[in-house]
Amino acid sequence: MIQITLPDSSKRDYAGPVTVAEVAASIGAGLAKAALGGKVDGKLVDTSYLIAQDSPVSIITAKDADGLELIRHSTAHLLAYAVKELFPEAQVTIGPVIENGFFYDFSFKRPFTPEDLVFIEKRMSELAAKDEPVTRRVLPRDEAVAYFKSMGEHYKAEIIASIPANEDVSLYREGAFEDLCRGPHVPSTGKLKFFKLMKLAGAYWRGDHRNEMLQRIYGTAWATKDELQQHLSMLEEAEKRDHRKLGKELDLFHIDDHAPGLVFWHPKGWTLWQGVEQYMRKVYQENGYQEVKGPQLLDKTLWEKTGHWDKYRDNMFTTESEKRDFALKPMNCPGHILIFKQGIKSYRDLPLRYGEFGQCHRNEPSGGLHGIMRVRGFTQDDGHIFCTEDQILKECVDYTTLLQKVYTDFGFKNIVYKVATRPEARIGSDEGWNKAENALIESLRVSGCEFEISPGEGAFYGPKIEYTLKDAIGRQWQCGTMQVDFSMPERLDAEYVGEDGARHRPVMLHRAIVGSLERFIGILIEESAGALPAWLAPEQVSVLNITDSQAGYARKVAKTLQDQGLRVNLDLRNEKITYKIREHSLQKLPYILVVGDKEKVAGLVSVRARGNKDLGAMSLEAFSLQIASDIAQKV
Repeated sequence: MIQITLPDSSKRDYAGPVTVAEVAASIGAGLAKAALGGKVDGKLVDTSYLIAQDSPVSIITAKDADGLELIRHSTAHLLAYAVKELFPEAQVTIGPVIENGFFYDFSFKRPFTPEDLVFIEKRMSELAAKDEPVTRRVLPRDEAVAYFKSMGEHYKAEIIASIPANEDVSLYREGAFEDLCRGPHVPSTGKLKFFKLMKLAGAYWRGDHRNEMLQRIYGTAWATKDELQQHLSMLEEAEKRDHRKLGKELDLFHIDDHAPGLVFWHPKGWTLWQGVEQYMRKVYQENGYQEVKGPQLLDKTLWEKTGHWDKYRDNMFTTESEKRDFALKPMNCPGHILIFKQGIKSYRDLPLRYGEFGQCHRNEPSGGLHGIMRVRGFTQDDGHIFCTEDQILKECVDYTTLLQKVYTDFGFKNIVYKVATRPEARIGSDEGWNKAENALIESLRVSGCEFEISPGEGAFYGPKIEYTLKDAIGRQWQCGTMQVDFSMPERLDAEYVGEDGARHRPVMLHRAIVGSLERFIGILIEESAGALPAWLAPEQVSVLNITDSQAGYARKVAKTLQDQGLRVNLDLRNEKITYKIREHSLQKLPYILVVGDKEKVAGLVSVRARGNKDLGAMSLEAFSLQIASDIAQKV
């Protein structure tokens, strides 16, 4: 007798071993039809999985997150099946699930084309319509190696050969195609209905640039037609907002092969940069931070003490001078401790807050670079707070409040909060960890924030809060962080004199609000679709004349606005006014002022707001009040 406990705590008895599919069928025909897999004792399994002992069981359908994972995993195999049908000489390698979809890497004698993707997707639909069962079998490792070698699938054979010799491997078959996989999978190809192939890319075999370049096909898969369409619509909107495209159209920046992963800021882009930096500098000043500046190059011995040389060396740019090794700093923290250590610090000095717009360099792989979102050289609004354990809570509460105001000013209303707690491998006492974790959690509670716990995802030196922005089209960007660090003050021998006259280690809080300024500006561009609010727009106003007879008046208008501190573009070109208005509208300026003979005589300006909104004629004073209000309200 086998007893199954269902998620609602009800129990069902079966005469002997029973499959997940049979459990679903015993509950109802509808559930049996919808079943994609099961969870037995918390483990995700196929519907064919045989339950041989009393177990808690849940049936997984497309409505479950695990069900969507099964769909995407199985659709990756369907892609490989279709490729092998259409291009028998292609060799299959790996095909994992990724966020919102999947990919599969292939070795083939010629590059796949966008036209190939159309044919492959069509073949996938045909194979899905056949509703072929997906079946599993297990082979000894060596037998599986020989099997795939006999089929000419040398990449699969290499993968299996790397598995310990005493382990068996599982294979999944659908129709004429069989693939190595741990599983689980949907029960038949007919469960795979809503998918689309998205793009082609290159990828090195096993991620090693010394290996062959493979061809990667990306796809997306969803449980329903509506979900697929919503995702495709979001991607279409995201393409319109792509910061790389807008950066070129709005003449903000460019990336050049002479400096991969580094940004060339154009005048308008640098104006935007300065707007963000100066705003954050004011945040420093108003919240008790002392701005500092550390050097770019630091001796190898410092990075050895902090542990970065052992754990992070491959991501560091290094150089040698006078028989000494140096590294460009990948982060600012060690430099701030060296500043803290200059002179004796007392408990009366704490909390001591340092802030730096510190330029950092990290040797990111070229394949991971992405516009100004992921670069090799970047600047952080980096801050470090040196405090006692008893001060952690207040500092975290104040920081969260400050971060919320900053994000609101930049136009972000939705923030996701996560607390990453102690990992198994860590340093410091349990008492210290308890105090730090409790302070972080309590700080969010005091701030009225709903939050998630990410067990074991803290750094080895301390727990952290991650602050993630949700943008206008639902994407999430992890920006801010608050990390509690017991390790680095210990490693670099930082001390303060306590009230008892003894030496104590400070706690170091690592915090950043916007994080990388480059990345944050990229997020701002995509959030606003390039239509930046008046306070941040590189050019806030364009003044256009209709004919040469108004040129002098247009100059006077522009000069008056410039004297008020506005960023003004003056366009006196001998072009049709409709052409000039359209050209400046495409630059997404907050305001365009047109002056003709009527405006010149009356001392007025004709005002157009972004979005082709005609606000009519008004005095320059009235317009000045209007834009000043926009800037003050940060809209």
